[in-house]
Amino acid sequence: RINASNPCSEYMFLDDTACNLASLNLMKFYDEDSGRFLIDDYKHAIRLWTVVLEISVLMAQFPSKNMAQNSYNYRTLGLGYANLGTLLMVNGIPYDSPEALAMAGAITAILTGEAYHTSAEMAKELGAFKEYEKNKAEMLRVIRNHRRAAYNAPASKYEGLTIRPRGIDPKYCPQYLLKASKEVWDNALAEGEKYGYRNAQVTVLAPTGTIGLVMDCDTTGIEPDFAIVKFKKLAGGGYFKIVNQSVRKALLKLGYTESQIQDIENYSKGHGTLKGCQLLNSQVLREKGFSNDIINKIESQLKTVFDIRFAFNKWTMGEELCQKLGFTKEQIDDNDFDILSNLGFSNEEIDAINDYVCGTMMIEGAPHLQEKHLPIFDTANKCGRKGKRFISYMGHVRMMSAAQPFISGAISKTVNMPAHATVDEIGKVYLESWEMMLKAISVYRDGSKLSQPLNSSNLKDIDEVVMLGDEDTIDETLGSKEVQEQIANRLSFKAQRRRLPKKRTGHIREAFVGGHKVYLRTGEYEDGSLGEIFIDMYKEGASFKGLLNTFAVLASKALQYGIPLEELVDSFTFTRFEPAGVVTGHEAIKNATSILDYVFRSLGYDYLGRTDFVHEKAVDEMTDINGKKLNGNKSEPEEKKIVKLEPEGPPQKKSIITMNNQSPKTDDLVEAEVTSNVKGNSNSLLGGNGSKPVMKAKEALRIGYTGEQCSSCGSIRVKRNGSCTVCEDCGATSGCS
Repeated sequence: RINASNPCSEYMFLDDTACNLASLNLMKFYDEDSGRFLIDDYKHAIRLWTVVLEISVLMAQFPSKNMAQNSYNYRTLGLGYANLGTLLMVNGIPYDSPEALAMAGAITAILTGEAYHTSAEMAKELGAFKEYEKNKAEMLRVIRNHRRAAYNAPASKYEGLTIRPRGIDPKYCPQYLLKASKEVWDNALAEGEKYGYRNAQVTVLAPTGTIGLVMDCDTTGIEPDFAIVKFKKLAGGGYFKIVNQSVRKALLKLGYTESQIQDIENYSKGHGTLKGCQLLNSQVLREKGFSNDIINKIESQLKTVFDIRFAFNKWTMGEELCQKLGFTKEQIDDNDFDILSNLGFSNEEIDAINDYVCGTMMIEGAPHLQEKHLPIFDTANKCGRKGKRFISYMGHVRMMSAAQPFISGAISKTVNMPAHATVDEIGKVYLESWEMMLKAISVYRDGSKLSQPLNSSNLKDIDEVVMLGDEDTIDETLGSKEVQEQIANRLSFKAQRRRLPKKRTGHIREAFVGGHKVYLRTGEYEDGSLGEIFIDMYKEGASFKGLLNTFAVLASKALQYGIPLEELVDSFTFTRFEPAGVVTGHEAIKNATSILDYVFRSLGYDYLGRTDFVHEKAVDEMTDINGKKLNGNKSEPEEKKIVKLEPEGPPQKKSIITMNNQSPKTDDLVEAEVTSNVKGNSNSLLGGNGSKPVMKAKEALRIGYTGEQCSSCGSIRVKRNGSCTVCEDCGATSGCS
C-alpha cells in the first residue's frame, strides 16, 4: 500500500521503501551562444546518474529490516533536475505560457525516458528488479502511457486512464526537443519489453533546496524565480546586491542594448550612490552640517543596504554630529529613531531616495522595458514595495501538469496563493490539480502561517493592538452577571488568581522531539515556583502551533489559580500523539510520546525534582543565572540580579530575556536565540542599524523572502521551496533536500 509520501511529497511509492535522490542543473546543458539545449550531454549525464543511483541501492543503510528488503526488491531511484525557472527566463519564455509548458514537458520526458532506457540496459546484464514479474503487465502499461504523452496522443489511446494527461504540444515545443523526447521513450519501451527494468521507479522532482545552493542554481526544482534582486553572501562577511543574473541574459536575448540593460538594472537594484540623486546628495548633506569624511562613510555602505535609513545611524555619523544636529541622547540611542525624517525629509521623499539609491527591487516600470516582455520576468511573489505582478497560482498547477506525465514519482512544488485567496479558490486549485492528474500539491496562502511576522505597513490603520495575556485590557468576567452570582453562591470556595510579578525569572529549554524543535519557556514567582509556561515550535503549521500556544495559556491560568503542578504533570505525561519520538537537547529526557509529554516531563523534572519518568537520572543539575537549582530541591532564594548585556556596536540582537505579562511572539523567541554584536556596520542583511524584527520581516518580504527567520543561523534569507522552506545562508531546510 501507499499510505503517505515523504515530507516533501515527491516520493510516492510503497510503504517501507527508501529512495536516494540526485538532481541535475539544467543550465549546465544550455548553450548560450546557440540558444539550444544540449541533448546529448543531458542524456549522457542521465545515464551516469542512473547507474550511480542504482549502485547506491546496495550501498545504502536502512532503519529497519523491512525497509531494507523492500528497497532491495524494488530498487527505486529519484533522479530529477533543478533550475528550470532560470532556463525559461534566459530563453525569454514566460513561466506561465504554452511554450514553457511544452519545453518543461520535453525536458522531463527526456529525463525519465533515458533513465528507464538505462535501467532496461542494466536489467539486460543484471536482471530486472526482484518484484518485476509480479508487476510486469502494469509497469509496461505505465511505460506505454508515458510514451503516448510524449507523442501527445488522444485520450482514447491511453490505457486504464480516465483523464487525459497533458502531452507535449508540438505547436510550442522546439522540434529538436520533441524529436529527442519521442526517441528516448521508443527506446525505453523497446528495451523494457525485452529485458524488463532494473528499477521500479527512476525519477522524482525534489525541492533541491540544499543541493541547489551547492550547484549554484538560481531557481530550485521546478520552481520559478522568487525575486528580481538577490543578495549574495560574501566569504569574508556581508552581502553583495545583484540583479538576478538571468535577467541580463534574457534582456540580451530579447535585443536590448548594454546601456538599456544598465538602466533597467539600476532601476531594480539602485545606483548604490547619492551621486545624481536630486533629493539627497553630498551638497545637501554638507548644507545640513555633514563633513566629507562622514559623507564618504555613508557612501561606502550604500551598495548593500536594504533601505537608505540603515546608512544613517549614530555609528556611521558619530554621536558628535548627531548632537550637533539637535538630536537628544534618548533619540540617538533609540533604535527606532529615523534620522532622515528628523532632518526634514518626508516619507514620500525618503521613498524616492530609496528607489534611486537602493532600487525598487522590481522590474515593473523599468525604463526601456516593453510591456509585452514583462511576463518573462514574473516571479513567484510580488517584488518590491510597489510590485503588482506575480505568477498566477494556476500557472504553478499548469507547470506541474506539464511535467507530471513524464515523472515516475511526484513533484515537490509550492502553489503560491495571495493573502486574499478564498476557501473556494483553494478548493478549485485542489480540484483542478486532481483533474490534471497531479499526484501531490503544496498550497501556501500568503500570511496563513502563524509564525509569519507582521508586515509593519499593515499596522498603520490599527488604533490599538491587544496582545494575548495583556492583563490591563483582557476582561476576565465572562458570562452574564446573574449567572456568575448563582455560581458564586453555590461555591464554598472561590479561587483567587495569584498574579505574577511584572519582572520575573524563568528559563528556556530548547530540544528536538521527533526531529521537531521545541522551545519551552517558563516564568516564576518570587519563591521560585512555576507560574506560567510558553511553548513554541517554529516549523509547525498554524493550527498545531496555535493549539500549543492556547494550551500553554490555559496551563498558565491553571497554575495561577492554584492547580498544583503535580496534578498537571500526572495528567499530561504519557499522552500520545504526533510529533513524538527521540528527544535530543535535554540532559535527562531521551524519548517522549508527544510534545505535551515532553513538556510536562521537563517541568516535573525541573520544578518537582521528579526522576521517575526520565531516562537518565545521574545528570548535573541545571542552574539559572541566579545560581538557583532548577531540578531537585530548590536552594534558598537569592537576591534577584538584573543582568544587562551591552554590545560594543549597534544593538542588533540581544540575548536579554525580558518577561512581562504578555505572551511571547515568535520574534521574541528568535531574538532570545540569536546574539549579534556588530561594530558600526549597517552592511547587513539582518537589518543594519538596529532595526526591529518587524522592519526586517518587511524588508525580507519586499525582496521575495518569506519573512521568517532561520531557526539554525538566524538569517532572514528564507524562501519557500517545494512544500518546505530553505535558508539561503546556511542551507537549513524544513524538508528533506
